[in-house]
Amino acid sequence: MTRSSGDDLAKTGTYPESMPTAPISVLTDFGLDDEFVGVIHGVLATIAPDSRVIDIAHNVERGNVRAGALALMRSVQYLPNGVVVAVVDPGVGTDRRAIAAQTPWGHFVGPDNGLLSPAVALIGGASSVVSIENPDVMLPTHGATFDGRDLFAPAAAVLAAGEAELADLGPAVDPDSLTPLLLPLCEVEETSVTAQVWWVDRFGNAQTNVSPEDLKSIGAVPGQMVEVRIGSLVHSIPWVFAYGEVGEGDPLVHVDSSGLIALAVRGGRADEALGVAEGLPVVFGTGRSRRSIPVA
Repeated sequence: MTRSSGDDLAKTGTYPESMPTAPISVLTDFGLDDEFVGVIHGVLATIAPDSRVIDIAHNVERGNVRAGALALMRSVQYLPNGVVVAVVDPGVGTDRRAIAAQTPWGHFVGPDNGLLSPAVALIGGASSVVSIENPDVMLPTHGATFDGRDLFAPAAAVLAAGEAELADLGPAVDPDSLTPLLLPLCEVEETSVTAQVWWVDRFGNAQTNVSPEDLKSIGAVPGQMVEVRIGSLVHSIPWVFAYGEVGEGDPLVHVDSSGLIALAVRGGRADEALGVAEGLPVVFGTGRSRRSIPVA
């Protein structure tokens, strides 16, 4: 490292003009009602003033590590190479590790609770990982409730600004020892696919863990009806390309922006109209519906 204390890193931004900088992408569950996100921006701007900061999301459901991990995984392929700092950290203040990982894409900084694992795996895995323990890359603090400000943001910023190498942050750890995030896979049978709702977005669209290939493997065809069992009800819903192919208020099955099968309602909310929610099982089939439920 070229500086010797967390105070120096926090109070100065006068690095050599030739120092390379990298963009920093940020994801948290802090919301926007309080000052937390602004403070994170302030720390990043102080330590790495030339780095562009990209806000991925800050309204991840509080403490929902899986939701944060899926949002990061959906986003990472569209982010510029650089540094990700992600904080959805219900274990803050416990013995969970704070980590930084080197990948073919760049660096990932955050808690070792599964939040980073899917995105890191998607872009090729981690070549090296450290536990962030060096006090020189932390802000002085009297508590242990805001690691996003005191630990993760400074670590991400010094990496982005070229002020530190990964090894400067702390001791190396085995990449295979990181906490995985176990995401359920769909179950494909001869005539049905048993799925799970992974995500309901702010529009009420429900993304599942089913790919178009999974549906095609049971004989489902785009442009035709698909049988969708939700709880005790079976709906007959068309598999279409875009919302405009069904009438206003009608349900549809489509491939969403992440390439997965989703349920939607044109001009409405699939979660309300069809009764779906994150984690709920859904069964897709191609048989003739015994009970078709019109959606108003």
